[in-house]
Amino acid sequence: MSPEPGATEPEAPGPPRDASLADRAVFAAQFVRAPVATASVWPSGTALARGMADAALSTDHAAPVVVELGAGSGAFTGLLAHRLAGRGRQLAVEINPVLAHRLAERFPSVEVVPADVAELGALLALRGIHGAQAVVSGLGWSATRPGREDSLLPVVARALADDGVFVQFAYCATAWAAPARALREELADCFARVETSPVVWRNLPPAVVYRASSPRR
Repeated sequence: MSPEPGATEPEAPGPPRDASLADRAVFAAQFVRAPVATASVWPSGTALARGMADAALSTDHAAPVVVELGAGSGAFTGLLAHRLAGRGRQLAVEINPVLAHRLAERFPSVEVVPADVAELGALLALRGIHGAQAVVSGLGWSATRPGREDSLLPVVARALADDGVFVQFAYCATAWAAPARALREELADCFARVETSPVVWRNLPPAVVYRASSPRR
């Protein structure tokens, strides 16, 4: 439908920048209040966000459903919205109510869901989504609980479409820690293909991006 004469269409999100000092301060304050839920003391930078978006949106799906877990300060949210440019549907799941409210104000085109990512399947079903093309995790690897009975990785695999991908970052400094090894092992169990990006040195701290596809049910 064409817009009415004189009406203006919503402006597409501009290219994102690193989080402002205000956003970083809010994010750090929420980490102090709830370090396990927030998982990181500082939001990710644009270099890592580009790597995550490249991995998540590498296919030419006309109307993809993209779901972000642990959206936090919106480090990935803004770039995903910019790349999607109104195509498909974008959800951002964030359990912290302060961060969720701030996300909803900053990104009105994004469906912000203030909930626990463990309820991902139910959250999507309530919205009539039967399989996401991409799930992008802003959660630290420890927050995905790899190797535990309550691990989020099987939940994510079930929430994806057959051609869907799961994108997760991991900090290089902790790559050889036991939970990080458990994450890689469980990714291999839940997905037929797992790719690892080159190190994103411009992020603080440096990180890699895992892209997992062909989910095993």
